[in-house]
Amino acid sequence: MSKEKNLITISIEKVTLEGNLEIPKDAVGIVVFAHGSGSSRFSPRNRMVAEELNKAGHATLLFDLLTKEEEAIDMQTRELRFDIDLLTMRLIQAAQFLQKNPQTKGLKIGFFGSSTGAAAALKAAAELKRNVAVVVSRGGRPDLAGASLPNVVAPTLLIVGGNDTQVIALNEQALAELNCEKKLEIVEGASHLFEEPGTLMQVAKLAEKWFSMHF
Repeated sequence: MSKEKNLITISIEKVTLEGNLEIPKDAVGIVVFAHGSGSSRFSPRNRMVAEELNKAGHATLLFDLLTKEEEAIDMQTRELRFDIDLLTMRLIQAAQFLQKNPQTKGLKIGFFGSSTGAAAALKAAAELKRNVAVVVSRGGRPDLAGASLPNVVAPTLLIVGGNDTQVIALNEQALAELNCEKKLEIVEGASHLFEEPGTLMQVAKLAEKWFSMHF
């Protein structure tokens, strides 16, 4: 079995979750990726964003909120990706792991959530309060964080594709509910997955600027 680069395991209740940890020299903050619908830490989109954040000096944890077995079930049922409470609980416990882990315990924590992972990131941030320094959502469903939105204190950036009209409306609703420092950025010409040339790099640059400002 080939070894994955910087693989770490996090034991949460009865499951063991896997992630890839990258810590540049002199990093002051770590960005935990909360993947959404049908995605994983192997998502080329999130890996590209993580690489740009690493270049800017930020540590990253590309982390799966579901086990391989759960992902297989979810591909059939699509249920677990919308179990926001489950995803939130696991994200909270991952953050608590980072606060105790010798490699990462001195780093400020930020969340980068996409799709339903954005709702989990915001709910976790609402629960952890000042222990989370910053949140970024990419093509996310922050509206699914519901009643937790007014309790988020971490500065929050919502990034949506200009052609993703339904999700823009949902992000605008969520933005109105947030009481923290907040901003909505619309990437013109981009669809939900930011597959158009150059659009994902725009996401990476917007995210990097927001994390750098608030770490």
